[in-house]
Amino acid sequence: MNPGPKVGNGRNGDNRSFLEKAAAAWGPAPDWVVEFAKEADAHGLKGAAATIGCSASLVSNVVNNKYPGDLGRIEEAVRGALMGKTVWCQGVGDDIARHTCLDWQKKPFVPTSPDRARMYRACRDNCPHFRAHTPKPSDGGSDERQ
Repeated sequence: MNPGPKVGNGRNGDNRSFLEKAAAAWGPAPDWVVEFAKEADAHGLKGAAATIGCSASLVSNVVNNKYPGDLGRIEEAVRGALMGKTVWCQGVGDDIARHTCLDWQKKPFVPTSPDRARMYRACRDNCPHFRAHTPKPSDGGSDERQ
């Protein structure tokens, strides 16, 4: 009788850690990829994904240097959620985590919620951190804090 699939570490027969996979895929991996891989090792793909609000497959693709999308967006979310990066928010009037800033930017306008309406307008009213206005992280150009 076949006992069925093995319940294991979720590595599909590959016993390397996510940190080892990142090193193999990236060579010297960027610091944010290393932190993302450590999060995946500690909490699994789903746990790392939940930390920045993405899918487990995205985490795997980033760690394995196969993600075809906007790595800058993922980098900013990882830096905010795992590395303590903050930005000044004109809507809040204080520093907020970068991943929280990105979350606010994705939310649609809701006229029945004063907070959501205020943040929607603050994000789109010449905020230097709004993704549509922000240069890519490698371009250098804002007052982001780490």
